[in-house]
Amino acid sequence: MGILSTKQRKKLPASDFAGPDRSYPIEDEAHARNALARSSQFASPELRAKIKRKVKRKFPNMDVG
Repeated sequence: MGILSTKQRKKLPASDFAGPDRSYPIEDEAHARNALARSSQFASPELRAKIKRKVKRKFPNMDVG
């Protein structure tokens, strides 16, 4: 997983984020796995469910737990 620069992050479409206010980027599988891991630590149950749905929609073969 590469680190996103501010410039790269701003270029991503809104569909590449799973959380509110362009949080939890999911532009590739590595970032999607990271979003799932971080959401299990820090997000509310409602937001965690939303992130899981978005990751599953974008990466149907990924196990979202």
